[in-house]
Amino acid sequence: MTAFNVVRFKVKPGNEAQFVEAQRRERPTLKGFLGGSRIKNEDKTFCFVGEWRNFQSIEKARPQMISMLDHVRDFLEDLGGGLGITDPVSGQTVVKMGAPKAAKKKKAPARRKAKRATAKKTARKRKR
Repeated sequence: MTAFNVVRFKVKPGNEAQFVEAQRRERPTLKGFLGGSRIKNEDKTFCFVGEWRNFQSIEKARPQMISMLDHVRDFLEDLGGGLGITDPVSGQTVVKMGAPKAAKKKKAPARRKAKRATAKKTARKRKR
């Protein structure tokens, strides 16, 4: 079953562009990592959402993820409340929601082709 990890960060004032650029350059080669997205939540606050093959993949990749964090650590601000510079959570998928299915369009009824009168028939009708 797939799993996800979510990590919240707060970037120090004036470091947002450098933080985003550093993240764009990252090309993680983590076993079991299916992909992820960095999202901007609010002013200076970001989250990373990663999808993994299973929860064990997240656990095994933690040392590498910490190493990746070390590359951007100087850009990050303490979140307060004893959290430090990250607020991570992770877990297994329990419900997967798909995009809603697009409504099928009803086909318009077929139109009948208008019958065209040939030139001869039209001429005969005029003579009558």
